[in-house]
Amino acid sequence: MAEPVDFAQNLKQQADIVRVIGDYVKLRKSGAVNFTGLCPFHNEKSPSFSVHVTKQFFHCFGCGASGDVYSFLQKIDNISFPEAVKALALKLGVPMPKQAFSGPGEAADAALRGKLIDIHERATAFFQEQLRAPEAAKAREYLAGRGLDAENIARFRIGFAPDSGFALRDRVRGSFDDHVLRQSGLFSWKDRDTDPEGVNTPVANMYSRFRNRITFPICSEQGKVIAFTARTLETGEKAGPKYLNSPETALYSKSRVLFNLDKAKEVIRKVEYVILVEGQMDCITVFTSGFQNVIASSGTAFTETQVQLLKRFTRNIIVNFDPDTAGAAAAERSIAMLLEEDFDIRLVSLEPGFDPDLFIRKKGKDAYREVLGKPQRYFDWLIERALKMFPPRSPEARVKAINYLLPHIQRIPNAIVRDDVAKNAAQKFGIADQILRQQLRDAAGKRSGTIKSAQASGNTVAEKVLICALTDAANPELRQRAVEAVAAELHRGLNNESMIERLSSISLETDPMSLDWDDAQRQELAGVLIHGHEDVNEALLDETLYTLRQRRMEQRKRELNAEIAEAERRSDSGRLGQLLAELKQLEREQRPQ
Repeated sequence: MAEPVDFAQNLKQQADIVRVIGDYVKLRKSGAVNFTGLCPFHNEKSPSFSVHVTKQFFHCFGCGASGDVYSFLQKIDNISFPEAVKALALKLGVPMPKQAFSGPGEAADAALRGKLIDIHERATAFFQEQLRAPEAAKAREYLAGRGLDAENIARFRIGFAPDSGFALRDRVRGSFDDHVLRQSGLFSWKDRDTDPEGVNTPVANMYSRFRNRITFPICSEQGKVIAFTARTLETGEKAGPKYLNSPETALYSKSRVLFNLDKAKEVIRKVEYVILVEGQMDCITVFTSGFQNVIASSGTAFTETQVQLLKRFTRNIIVNFDPDTAGAAAAERSIAMLLEEDFDIRLVSLEPGFDPDLFIRKKGKDAYREVLGKPQRYFDWLIERALKMFPPRSPEARVKAINYLLPHIQRIPNAIVRDDVAKNAAQKFGIADQILRQQLRDAAGKRSGTIKSAQASGNTVAEKVLICALTDAANPELRQRAVEAVAAELHRGLNNESMIERLSSISLETDPMSLDWDDAQRQELAGVLIHGHEDVNEALLDETLYTLRQRRMEQRKRELNAEIAEAERRSDSGRLGQLLAELKQLEREQRPQ
């Protein structure tokens, strides 16, 4: 049975868009019915993202992103409309009817994603089962040596992939068709050169991607298993990579996932900071030691998508990567992106030879808590690193050090902080801080300008009121008066004449932001609805219509005077009499009663 068309609309009416978006963006009240925050869809330092309570829509004056609660969920979570409806229903605790899709392609994609979630769940249970088998004795010994007990192994659903190419395939092939097996990322196949996607590969030729490895499920933000990372138990040339990850699939994109975010996100919100470590085992050890606001990147460096995902929960971060050269380089790459998003970044550097996992196992969680309690400001750490790399024993070394530091300093959004860091760096390297300041000023001149606000647009107060009245579905009588004003052409000559005319022709049930506006019109409309008059009442509309009538009459008087002059020049007495009569009538109408 198809999903009723009106289910999505009814669900939308039950939702509070401010509360939904507030789970992703830190919003502050701005005016009677508006909330503002930093846009989650582009990089910005000052808020240009607005949510309108009564109109139930969002709009960003920076990047132009706009829409209703479904548009937001689709864009923020990269999901389809039916998936957004399902996600909202889940948030509101409303049972879902059976779904309908816009076409066979969308239905097939949704069906595939559902089956991929199912097969990953089956694979997770299979790997957990195999960890209890005699063949997994070495895996259990390894996990015990890493300090993981049965409770935490179960909590993270850690498992074991047996040294068999076909055990998992044979377990699931009766429940899933060939296409799902090929698309799952759980299997590999021979003859990849002739059939790299496995489209025509017989299932009999497929074999398990993960063999003789400890498996760590990778979960989506919602806690669904979408991929695996697996650690080898072999040694030597045939062991392969130490950690083997799932490939990209319809479910899993490495650049979009933060390991353990599903378990850590609520704690991150509560304590208002996050601990970032480099590997899954580090993350698990830190988490099970009581520091549950910890996540790991799926790789050494953050991506822009991961930064955007993280800033929905906090902008305060403690980075605890390995203190060796590779770890330091990873920290630099990640922090460069975090800086541009105005994160407050602190670093924890452990003793040489220690990663978070080994440190906690050797020195204990209390020692780790003490280290976490004394994090180093990022730029203090970076300047120290520059001093080690380029000891300031010569002018050439100082130039190299400053050239190394300058790109990092330029990324600091706050001018006061940027100046303070530059002054500190100049002092440490014995350089006049005026030199660094001048270079920073040159760079600042190239920075993008601020977003033009809606208040700075050329809209008059009168047309703002008219637009608000035309879009006020809660007050049909007020809207009808505005429609009549447009029919009387009182809107002619206004900045948004065409927009006002179009708004006067739509039904009360139509969402004005859903119309096919060009980018400039969409910005203007959102600006008026968010920053215009919020409480348009009958008295305010009366005043507005009076102003528009006076404006229209003044415009007509100017036209009449021009026509009168032309009639006098041509000695057209008949036409002159008509024009003078109309002018007299206009002046009478304008005269105060």
